[in-house]
Amino acid sequence: EFTYEGKSYTPRSFADEVVGINPDDYLQFCSYTHNPFDEEMVICVPDNWTWSKAWNVPLDEMMEIIDDALENGYTIDWAADVSEKGFSLKNGVAVIPAKDWKSMTEEEKETAFDGPKPELQVTQEIRQEQYDNFETTDDHGMHITGIARDQEGNKFYIVKNSWSTKYGFDGYIYFSEQYVRLKTIGLMLHKDEIKKETKKRLDL
Repeated sequence: EFTYEGKSYTPRSFADEVVGINPDDYLQFCSYTHNPFDEEMVICVPDNWTWSKAWNVPLDEMMEIIDDALENGYTIDWAADVSEKGFSLKNGVAVIPAKDWKSMTEEEKETAFDGPKPELQVTQEIRQEQYDNFETTDDHGMHITGIARDQEGNKFYIVKNSWSTKYGFDGYIYFSEQYVRLKTIGLMLHKDEIKKETKKRLDL
């Protein structure tokens, strides 16, 4: 037990009476081809120690779910890989360069974050390949809060990190659309934001 504002709580009673979040109101989504689409699956990563399940949908639909939520005032709980060379805390940005980092010249590496650069166009197949060969790893949970555009109109997601406000832009980092397409492990959001047709198809 602990005391909060003069009242004694257990973790359970605090969650029910103060936090007010009903876990049943939230759904998890992912996108992998080693399991059938439109079915629930366990995302096999070490941090999923509860063996919780997520709805498996095609990559483009997963991205639409993210965009629809943000455009309608919802935010997304996001599990992702942040071990990539294109993830830069110093610059507050994360990208997937079109050219593999290992094959870049030193000059290309040094200027990789100096402005918009060509990025890898991520397909379902590329995403699956990097998950299967462990290039994509389950590193970190963050909070997608909005959408931004760079100087050339490329879409970026505004992501709240938890490593203090001294990193990125007061704790926020801009992740490119291609980074999110490639390095998303899974996501969770409120069920009210899921489109009716998606709910009907998944029998939710």
